[in-house]
Amino acid sequence: MASSFFVKKADYTKPAKKVRATPAAKRVKDLETSEKGAQRGKKSSSKYNEEISSDSETEGPIVSRRRQKAEEDDFDETPQEKKLRLAKRYLEQLKQEEENKAEEETFESDLIAGRLQEEVLEQKGRLQRLIAKDILPPDSSEIRLFKGHKLPIICLVISPDDKCIFSAAKDCSIIKWDVATGKKLHTIHGGRKGTDDRHVGHTAHVLCMAISSDGKYLATGDMNKLIMIWEADTLKHLYKFTGHKGPVSGLSFRKGTHDLYSASHDRSIKVWNVDENAYVETLFGHQDVITGLDSLSRERCVTAGGRDRTVRVWKIAEESQLVFHGHEGSIDCIQLINEEHMVTGADDGSVCLWSVNKKKPLTTVKQAHGCHGDCGLEQPHWVSSVAALHNSDAVASGSHNSHVQLWKCGHNYRGLEPLFSVPVPGFVNCLKFASSGQFLVAGVGQEHRLGRWWRLKEAKNGIYVIPLKRKPPQEEASTKE
Repeated sequence: MASSFFVKKADYTKPAKKVRATPAAKRVKDLETSEKGAQRGKKSSSKYNEEISSDSETEGPIVSRRRQKAEEDDFDETPQEKKLRLAKRYLEQLKQEEENKAEEETFESDLIAGRLQEEVLEQKGRLQRLIAKDILPPDSSEIRLFKGHKLPIICLVISPDDKCIFSAAKDCSIIKWDVATGKKLHTIHGGRKGTDDRHVGHTAHVLCMAISSDGKYLATGDMNKLIMIWEADTLKHLYKFTGHKGPVSGLSFRKGTHDLYSASHDRSIKVWNVDENAYVETLFGHQDVITGLDSLSRERCVTAGGRDRTVRVWKIAEESQLVFHGHEGSIDCIQLINEEHMVTGADDGSVCLWSVNKKKPLTTVKQAHGCHGDCGLEQPHWVSSVAALHNSDAVASGSHNSHVQLWKCGHNYRGLEPLFSVPVPGFVNCLKFASSGQFLVAGVGQEHRLGRWWRLKEAKNGIYVIPLKRKPPQEEASTKE
């Protein structure tokens, strides 16, 4: 019997290639899956959570099932309709996401544009934040007094983070204070006269001090013609600069650098590089002792010339100067508001606002702190200190009339209006605003910082921390309306 063999041909058909789905197709498929799961859950939940009304009891289970099936048939749709519906939903979601993204990008771009505009105005010296109208007078119980110096306070500075205060006095000591607690963090005691070679610290009145914008260095100047550089964190002594031929009366670090400007009773301005522990150059021009100095980020500084009655702007790179006249008395204090404007105080009782583009003051307030003396022999209270909140319209001045006066600058600094006064007994020898604008610090003593013409025995030698609260947003909005 012949046998036949049938051999089955092997099937070598290649497997189908997997087609990678696009993100949009994936999204539609996810929507389909989620919808199917929702329908499946709905059916299962309706199976166990079905409510039976009184009508269904009379109709019976067969009629109820038919009605449920008819309702389900009403919502049936073809696959094409379903895909179209899901695609529309997907497009709506995409549209919503793009709108939200566009809103966020617009908001961020507006913030960046505003910040850049502020920086440009600040560099040009035209930035003026209008905050003075919102500052509220502090309650007397909120003002704190830090006591530690034995003699009148002469100068002080606030750390860039507003956490610490450094102060110096006629007792030759330097104290670092904690703003929050009022406790002393470090103290450098003053030494006796003639002990310069062995005492770490000052042995004469400390007339001025400055702190770098990064809070790294503290500089102090004294009656012995010395400038001392300290590590601000620990008050560790680093360097000693010599070169002035008279008492050092003004110090300021250029913002963003470690370049130090110093002024002296020898009528000169000197420039130092603290990082290199080096002297750079000397500038001359004043005809009398220099009583104050200040600077910001530009390579220039401003000085008050005391009895030569001039304010000078020193352009360091060009080695040139601008001379301004306006006060009738000795100009004893000066402070920059921004790169283009400054405020000064004099012993004729006047406070002036200046622009570097004008040779005369933009505005002058005479007898800013009133007068004293017998009838017919009245004399104005000397303005012994001024301060300005940088790039704003808030200014403060101090005298010995037992009050610190706060002022509001007018538009473009063409005007000076009194806001309120804060009771502070004694000679207000120095004033500084916190960089945040949340408080004002006053260094007070029984005597004027530059001499002993008067003595107020009822005053206390100390530091007054004056809080500057602002109106709540609701109150501001109602005021605008």
